[in-house]
Amino acid sequence: MTEREMIEQEVAEGACELVHVHDDIVKKVQSVMPDEQELIDLSEFFKIFGDSTRIKILYVLSQSEMCVCDIASLLMMGQSAISHQLRILKQMRLVKFRREGKTVFYSLSDGHIQTILAQGMEHINE
Repeated sequence: MTEREMIEQEVAEGACELVHVHDDIVKKVQSVMPDEQELIDLSEFFKIFGDSTRIKILYVLSQSEMCVCDIASLLMMGQSAISHQLRILKQMRLVKFRREGKTVFYSLSDGHIQTILAQGMEHINE
């Protein structure tokens, strides 16, 4: 492939035809960019949503507070598998729990999680 063909391919793929940095735009965006650790934390947060079992658990908890037995029965999975995923969700502060006698009930930590799920569903159903 010639140099010209490579340049034409880059242009066709959305690269700038003329290399020119718009300093005013770059500085404006740079001033509001979160720091590196915040972006890493955000990335880790979204990784949690990359597992279908965790998504199912979050979805059922968006409908009702439930214990591990209820979730396992509803999802037709073992309690240990559910407990493992709940532990991860607790560590990421996506779910909270309360104890009632010997039973532990789980629910979503806050309305943000329900909003994220609802917006995700809306996006895939467009």
